[in-house]
Amino acid sequence: MTNQPPLTATAQDRAPNGIALLPLMLFLALFLGTGSYLTWQGVDYAFYQLPAPVAVLPALLLALLITKDSINTTIENFISGVGDSNVIAMCIIYLLAGAFAAVASATGGVESTVNLGLSLIPSWFLLPGFFLISAFIATAMGTSMGTLGAVGPIALGVAQTTGIDLGIMAGAVISGAMFGDNLSIISDTTIAATRTQGCEMRDKFKENFRIALPAAIFVIGLLYFLSSDAVLPPVGEIDWIKVLPYIGIIVLALAGLNVFVVLGSGIIFAGLVGLLQVPDYSVMALSKDIYKGFSNMQEIFILSLFIGGLGAVMSHQGGLSFIVSKIDSLLQRFSGKNKAVSERAAELGIASVVSLTNVAVANNTVSIIVASDVAKGLATTHGVAPKRSASLLDIFACSIQGILPYGAQALMLGAMFGLSPLAVSLNVFYPMLLAVSAILTIIWRRREK
Repeated sequence: MTNQPPLTATAQDRAPNGIALLPLMLFLALFLGTGSYLTWQGVDYAFYQLPAPVAVLPALLLALLITKDSINTTIENFISGVGDSNVIAMCIIYLLAGAFAAVASATGGVESTVNLGLSLIPSWFLLPGFFLISAFIATAMGTSMGTLGAVGPIALGVAQTTGIDLGIMAGAVISGAMFGDNLSIISDTTIAATRTQGCEMRDKFKENFRIALPAAIFVIGLLYFLSSDAVLPPVGEIDWIKVLPYIGIIVLALAGLNVFVVLGSGIIFAGLVGLLQVPDYSVMALSKDIYKGFSNMQEIFILSLFIGGLGAVMSHQGGLSFIVSKIDSLLQRFSGKNKAVSERAAELGIASVVSLTNVAVANNTVSIIVASDVAKGLATTHGVAPKRSASLLDIFACSIQGILPYGAQALMLGAMFGLSPLAVSLNVFYPMLLAVSAILTIIWRRREK
């Protein structure tokens, strides 16, 4: 998803401590509970009444109150998590994506690109089409966040023009991005999973693809059904000059350039188009649009910093160790001498530990790295092939990441589409079906007894 390494704390650096998970539970209770209650009460924009960055503040205070370390040590751990390279990389991507969307919109690029999309994709295939476009770009680019920054503004314009539900369109784009992020050989998640488990990328890809393909086919069928009622308006004029910034960032993405270079180039290209093609568009107007794009991402920028710091504190206080220890005890209880039962239990354990870790840290790459040692130990002890454990780590990390309402993907498209993150995450169907496909494979796969 982003570039490199783990949080400084690992799942094994502290004795198990379930109390350390209370701050995360408090945040979820406040954010999701308040939004759900206000929705039930019929309040408009219910999930915006309590901003997520404010909802996380009581959780941070609770983390300070329950720590066994000194306040200074806990604050240092928090700052270390905030400054983690994965967190900072995500935040910069937010800013660049917001700036590109704002500049391209102000210079007329969105309208022309939407018209191009409407002329190329039939109405009955709009949602599956955006799923496939996102999947293709993310597979080539190796990052879901960069893909969302490139495809999101176009998808938003098409949805608004055709009357497609914004939440479903956002879910289709994230679904495709997570498909590509999970399978791409240059994705952080793939690199982390294969290196920590000691297997070849091509072997992990083959193992992954067998599980991902049925889920993808099912999602395409579902999205086809959901887009069948879309009504295409008359297609307007296509100004190819204004479309070029979008085509440019997609081409650069497919060429494998760094996501920062891709989005930065997009901002420059869109700005030049505006300066040369739009009357009265000046350098000062360009600078204001860039800052407007930054401002649009303020909420998720702050929340991502706070969640990164909270995850580091919980890890250091033993919260992740608690998750690992509970899963390990369950495995020892249910896995016997039967090799097939033992292997199946180990695979479910690998899936569980990386899933719960991702719930705690809200970062799929970090969750893979944190859970990798436990996963490798389970795989070695119970005879799970390295390609299998790598595949399960990547699949379940991406599945959970894709549906977290406080995950980077839902937060980014929520801000871009003007939706609550929960409304977005509830429509991200592919990660849900990918997890189901993986679980069924674990249960039904033939093994030696």
